[in-house]
Amino acid sequence: MVVGLNLCPFSSSVITRDQVYYAVCDATTDALLKQFFLGELQRLLGANEHDIATSLLMFTKGLEEFDEYLALLDWFQQLLEQADLTEHVQLASFHPQYQFEGVAADDLSHFTNRSPYPTIHLLRQDQMTKVLAHVSDPEKIYLDNIETLNKIGRRQVEELCPWGT
Repeated sequence: MVVGLNLCPFSSSVITRDQVYYAVCDATTDALLKQFFLGELQRLLGANEHDIATSLLMFTKGLEEFDEYLALLDWFQQLLEQADLTEHVQLASFHPQYQFEGVAADDLSHFTNRSPYPTIHLLRQDQMTKVLAHVSDPEKIYLDNIETLNKIGRRQVEELCPWGT
């Protein structure tokens, strides 16, 4: 849905050039989840950006509870901050039951971050900076995405994203 509806100005170009690394994790313990993240972070940072521009970490077991997922995401973010890597890597989060805080549960905006599996997107900060330099109003991307979903309507959004209903 993100690529098909062009909700992310970054996604289609890296997919077309086969620069997305897809990593699947079936671990369920904190230790193994954290080890998986560290390994994938090292993979991304150690790779040439033309080979791996970005990584999608998909968690197939556990993390069904959105709060559990957010706690793990928070740990990952803290790790980036402690290692002074926030200038190099940015996290984007997706979950089948994604819900923005303070937004009505039935609002279509949640679908901008819904995915079949709990997923954490590792983005190279320098590449995001390059892409966003060509976007006239980067702060407006999120609002444009919500407008897109509202235009196509709930029925079509739910058809495109049946796991998030």
